Amino acid sequence: MAPPSGHSLLLTSALGIFILHCFTRGQKNSTLIFTKENIIRNCSCSADVQDCDYSLANLMCSCKTVLPFAIEQTSYDGHLTIWFTDTSALGLLLNFTLVRDLKLSLCGTNTLPTEYLAICGLKRLRINAEARDPSLEQSLLIYNNGESEPREKIMLLHKGWQTCMYISFLDMALFNRKSSLKAYSIENVASIANTFPYFSYFETIPILSNKSYVVTFIY
Repeated sequence: MAPPSGHSLLLTSALGIFILHCFTRGQKNSTLIFTKENIIRNCSCSADVQDCDYSLANLMCSCKTVLPFAIEQTSYDGHLTIWFTDTSALGLLLNFTLVRDLKLSLCGTNTLPTEYLAICGLKRLRINAEARDPSLEQSLLIYNNGESEPREKIMLLHKGWQTCMYISFLDMALFNRKSSLKAYSIENVASIANTFPYFSYFETIPILSNKSYVVTFIY
């Protein structure tokens, strides 16, 4: 059998490069944020990284350091993973932030207080306590109507800031338990402050004109 010609080898190599380029373009990076020793790192990763492996994340992902006072409200259409050791920075990162697909990984053994995060537009939640039981990852589907909700249905611009129509309240104390994730939703909530008076720090949420909230509690 005759060896392949130089022209055939060149064509094969070019085709391989083209396929790899198309595959790479088709991949959508996910966002990884981790907090460690009062430092916040925001990373863009093309592949999954083992939970709480900070060295591997810095090696495999494109990361930058973010100062706490420089954090701005943003939104995440793709996958967002956050590694944390306590709840101090989670409020800055997640409260009233649009996150459709969220994974929270506890990388320490601290007992977490009963604190609530308010997350906007959440469709899927995954949690993992890597330091306690790395095999015990749980997943919860918040809502699934077969189609992605239009962004304009989830977020409304209200007096210069974004107000979410779908709010999930996440009890961080759930990381202290081994019970299964649970959730229940309440529709047609006109005023969160009036309906849930114990959430006093959410009194700044406006009453929407001709609109109502869908509130989900995750515990």
